[in-house]
Amino acid sequence: METQVLGLSVDSEPCLKAWADSLGGITYPLLSDFYPHGQIAQMYGVLRSEGKAERAIIIVDKQGIVRYVDVHDIDRQPDNEELFRALGAIEPGLVVAPARPKPAPEPVPAGPKAEVTMYCTSWCPDCRRARAYFKDHNVTFAEVDIGRDRDAAARVRGWAKGNETTPTFDIRNTIIVGYDLSKIEAALAAKS
Repeated sequence: METQVLGLSVDSEPCLKAWADSLGGITYPLLSDFYPHGQIAQMYGVLRSEGKAERAIIIVDKQGIVRYVDVHDIDRQPDNEELFRALGAIEPGLVVAPARPKPAPEPVPAGPKAEVTMYCTSWCPDCRRARAYFKDHNVTFAEVDIGRDRDAAARVRGWAKGNETTPTFDIRNTIIVGYDLSKIEAALAAKS
């Protein structure tokens, strides 16, 4: 498959470098659409009036024709299966991913000292909220960075319908996908 993933942002190059460094590095090039500000985002119709770009996935074929557009909320992770289906439609017969993710392996035990295992990433805002909540409520927890532990990322995809949703929690074998405080509190109360 002749495909190149590119990240495009209206932020400056130093900002993009700092962001990539905060993630521990990424495997695809980042392009800055800083000056003239948002010109490329505007060409693709994803520049907001306040100068920020929508989060979007755009697939452009070899002839330069836009074949797929997915504009979504900044906090929502796109569905990988939908993206793979779109790529497969551009190159019929191409197998780019299994139809469904494999079932998730059994949860990793949190260990005797941790009440919770939190599957997270370094950049996730809800992961930061969860850390603060657990610390404020004296809940012991272990963190597994799915950006660095791909086996853990596969477990999360199994639990989250193919998405690498963070945070995802294992609270004594109760799996909670996303930061849902009421579900977290119920799972913590149920184990007592």
